[in-house]
Amino acid sequence: MTSTIIWTVVILTALGLILSLALYFIARKFRVEEDPRIDEIEKTLPGANCGGCGFAGCRAFADAAVKAGNLESQNCPVGGAEVMKKVAAILGCEVAEAAPLVAVVRCNGTCEARPRINEYAGVKSCKVKSALYGGDTGCLFGCLGCGDCVAACQFGALSMDPATGLPVVDESKCTACGKCVAACPKRIIELRNKGPRGMRVFVSCVNKDKGPVARKACANACIGCGICEKTCTHGAITIADNVAYIDPAKCKLCRECEAMCPTGAIHGVNFPKELDKEGIKKRIADRKAKAAEAAKAAAAAVQPEVKKEENNG
Repeated sequence: MTSTIIWTVVILTALGLILSLALYFIARKFRVEEDPRIDEIEKTLPGANCGGCGFAGCRAFADAAVKAGNLESQNCPVGGAEVMKKVAAILGCEVAEAAPLVAVVRCNGTCEARPRINEYAGVKSCKVKSALYGGDTGCLFGCLGCGDCVAACQFGALSMDPATGLPVVDESKCTACGKCVAACPKRIIELRNKGPRGMRVFVSCVNKDKGPVARKACANACIGCGICEKTCTHGAITIADNVAYIDPAKCKLCRECEAMCPTGAIHGVNFPKELDKEGIKKRIADRKAKAAEAAKAAAAAVQPEVKKEENNG
């Protein structure tokens, strides 16, 4: 009995040693050398592993950056320009400074503007609620108010306003990681350029219904009337699917569209002065009057030339 136990121990020990040696040599044989710069870049990154860069985590980002050899398609929104400069230094390349982004809630359907037509008593989740039906109001495109975006944010940049029932973004905490964008089933959250000194103008609505239907569901809805598009002299506004959109790359922050919007769907934020609607409307009217006078003068100048040609003919 004792000899059996001893032999069993000896055999298992020998087998363990043999397998260990085999695994060691196999590991040595098939070992993949990893670029040490991956570790350097990973240590430089914030370590949030939020996925805002489009990769599974910071190490995956570092690995992709080293393999690419440049940062043309990589960006860490959490670390920002300073971190990206350090990463570029490790790779020995240059990085184009990306414009800082911030999450923007494109829904202004407050409790007052969007009257409830039913009550939801299920699981408090926008994803679940969206799968079951359109929402508590007549607007099928607006915020569902369950706070999935708040739960998704790792940086505490989002909170629900009990007065409006809408999420609020704390710009000082937002890293533009995009988790809130992915968490919203209605796609009302967008990452937009922060703009100079944080100033920006955007359409706070995504309702694609026609004007009368959208306005009936929400008093603050964009009705796709096109007034903003006609007012903008910079070509920054387009109307698609009955809703306006402002291109931040073309917007000059003149706020004329905001002043002319009949429903207040266009919002300007972080401007040092309040919107002077009457002053802006007067400026637009004067500009149109001058344009009309110039067109009239041009037409009058052309008429004598036309008559002269007719007489010569």
